[in-house]
Amino acid sequence: MYDLVVIGGGAAGFFGAISAADHAERPLKIVILEQSKQVLQKVKISGGGRCNVTHAEFDPKELVKSYPRGNKELLGPFNKFAPGDTMAWFEDRGVPLKIEEDGRVFPQSDSSQSIIRALESSAKKHRIEIWTQHKVTNLHASPGRPFTLQFLKRDSLSAKQILVATGSGPRGYAWMERLGLKMVDRVPSLFSFNIPTPALHVLQGLSVLSGKITLSNGQSSIGPILITHWGLSGPAILRLSAEAATSLHKCEYKTSFSVSWTNTTPLDAIEVMNRIRQESGKKSLRYLGDIDLPQRLWEYLIKRTKLGSDRKWGSLTKSEMHKLAMSLTNDAYELSGQTRFKEEFVTAGGVDLSMVDFRTFGVISLPGVFVAGELLNIDGITGGFNFQAAWTGAYLAGKAIAKNLSE
Repeated sequence: MYDLVVIGGGAAGFFGAISAADHAERPLKIVILEQSKQVLQKVKISGGGRCNVTHAEFDPKELVKSYPRGNKELLGPFNKFAPGDTMAWFEDRGVPLKIEEDGRVFPQSDSSQSIIRALESSAKKHRIEIWTQHKVTNLHASPGRPFTLQFLKRDSLSAKQILVATGSGPRGYAWMERLGLKMVDRVPSLFSFNIPTPALHVLQGLSVLSGKITLSNGQSSIGPILITHWGLSGPAILRLSAEAATSLHKCEYKTSFSVSWTNTTPLDAIEVMNRIRQESGKKSLRYLGDIDLPQRLWEYLIKRTKLGSDRKWGSLTKSEMHKLAMSLTNDAYELSGQTRFKEEFVTAGGVDLSMVDFRTFGVISLPGVFVAGELLNIDGITGGFNFQAAWTGAYLAGKAIAKNLSE
């Protein structure tokens, strides 16, 4: 009989187990179950191996704006455990952190092993057992009785409290459905756009600092845009992929969209280009003037309008100016699929949020069962937000579990 069984050896699983042990009035018998050979694998590879621990947004009202799903539900929890608390937690355990210019928070070591060591040493301090290669095949819950977990070719075990933190994999979904919880279908979130335009692919590696992407349904996103050998990526694309995850899945990632490479309107662009034409009319179109774009991207856009780059600015007609302005601010493309964005790939969907009490992250219909991490229908944009949701949910779940076990 265990006081707490945690299903899932990832960030939320470890943090929840440690939180329960930290808040308990007595030593707890806790075990973390992981079906693979290694624990904390997503922590290890996140942020290119540096681990983007959280994001330095300390106002909960602003923080929730980075969550396309779960923003309302997370406001209360973030008032109890926010990025500042996460940073203090790791620094108190010997992991100095740093805030980068874009607000992302990393260990000063630039190594995810610093985060892993802190979690593993805290678990060891509380004598939390860690069982790898233990795949739970079923979870039984009966009112007034301990929970029973079954394994393939292993003896079952019992637990007073359960924390399910299995991530976005199918097994957690299956258990939750069998236990009667409403589930939201999983769909990809945080992915880059595939675009069948070879002339654009040639520009791979070029980027703009502030562009705007607008889907045909009106959803849009502003931020840096990166050209890749398959299409477009970068923060603006990733944010839009998260915010429009459901609608893009419904259209099977085939839709039209436009790019404003300068995040301006056609009228703004025409005003700038008229000034260039008046002041530098004898110069060729290769001259950028006040247009803030990489040279090769600008020449690509000139070709898109079927204008020769040797043309002089002063020779352009009003119609040609309009075409050039539209290419700069309303450049049309077709989306033909999505590409997984390295280790930042996450999933929208999971346990319907109406099933959970967000004061404790406990399942309303199943007292003693708690859920944290990606198994919930909560996901954030890239930048440390998904980890923060996991830390917060697991921390509050662990605190509630400790309280339950003391009663």
